[in-house]
Amino acid sequence: VGEKQLTAPQRFPFLTASPQFSPLLTTPVVPFSQAYHRPLPPTAGRVPPQQSAMVKGPPPPHSEIQIRTNSRRGNGAIHPVNSDSAAAAAQPAHPPQSYTEVKHFKKWVTWLIPCFVVANIVMFIITMYVNNCPKNSVSDSCVARFLGRFSFQPFKENPLLGPSSATLQKMGALDVNKVVKQHQGWRLLSCNWLHGGLFHVLANMLSLLVIGIRLVKIGLLYVISGFGGSLLSALFIQGNISVGASGALFGLLGAMLSELITNWSIYANKVAAFITLMLIIVINLAVGILPHVDNFAHLGGFITGFLLGFVFLIRPQYGWFNQRYSPPGFAPGRPKSKFKTYQCILWIGSLILVVAGLAVGLAALLRGVDANKHCSWCHYLSCVPTGRWSCKTQPAFCSSIQSGTQLNLTCSSNGKSGVYLLPDASSSQIQGLCQQLCG
Repeated sequence: VGEKQLTAPQRFPFLTASPQFSPLLTTPVVPFSQAYHRPLPPTAGRVPPQQSAMVKGPPPPHSEIQIRTNSRRGNGAIHPVNSDSAAAAAQPAHPPQSYTEVKHFKKWVTWLIPCFVVANIVMFIITMYVNNCPKNSVSDSCVARFLGRFSFQPFKENPLLGPSSATLQKMGALDVNKVVKQHQGWRLLSCNWLHGGLFHVLANMLSLLVIGIRLVKIGLLYVISGFGGSLLSALFIQGNISVGASGALFGLLGAMLSELITNWSIYANKVAAFITLMLIIVINLAVGILPHVDNFAHLGGFITGFLLGFVFLIRPQYGWFNQRYSPPGFAPGRPKSKFKTYQCILWIGSLILVVAGLAVGLAALLRGVDANKHCSWCHYLSCVPTGRWSCKTQPAFCSSIQSGTQLNLTCSSNGKSGVYLLPDASSSQIQGLCQQLCG
């Protein structure tokens, strides 16, 4: 079904043609070498008698290869057929020649990305179920009360449309005191699957779909980068809780950058891709200097993902593939190594740095080290104070007095007081009111 003739220099274009790559994508496009070949049939070199009778004159100086692709039989297999009909009719058929099946660029399905998105959304729904704003907060103050127990905390307490801080702590938010004093190290991982509100989870999941769809081996990158972000955040921000998948997402950005660097020689438009990626990274890190944004989690995740990208996303040279999968008799030039020297150096160095960094950071955290005491200027990496906002964020603490149906609260940070008609107030209700009073 459809025939095309190729001259002798075009017989094996994958030996001479350059690979075509799309910037920021990790799967190169090889024009011909991914075709599947099977042995020639015994009659492949013969021409029917009625065709050989019509051939006149001497054979052409260059033999040609006729490529026939049958879409109904052979599952799209490609068979070379000699077109020198007169000579082929006179000579006996040659023994069948077999070709190696090339499968070095397998198709991959990004099934892990939807799983991560679903897991984060499910965790947010469970968190809102546990939160139960109508029961645990002051009546008539919840947002979207028609959602029942899934309604959100008041805007003054949580402008992101989400649960209370007490609920997030209960679900596994990063709390340094509980990690160090109560040995709850699992919070370094669990906090990456929690979000502060509806806007928070939607923004992070959209970013995960856009970034993660371009990477393979994303599972370990995502989890370890999130752990690295939580670790750096816990070393510098020890007075507040932290939640969100932003550290893991910045790890994916870092991995994209290191993947581009370590596989630099196989990319097209590499400079444009590098500039575009750097611009995206700088803009996202710049947003982190705003208050109430944990930029240490972003930086920790980015550094961890950047180092892991050299380890997980290294790719062999195209020339190595060219030699290994070329047909017999067509091996070009001298043998080439699978990886370049600089790729091996980056692989070894990055593996040592990421293992040593995570081990030292975890040991320092469990010993209760406050990294701010060893770096007086590092707090500017997370928040830069201006005339419009302050970077002094302290947890809300209130003194409470329950007198019958009356609850008296006094905020310890600003001295404000409030009186509420709330009989038998629970601890979550008191904490919610305290955050509104101190906010």
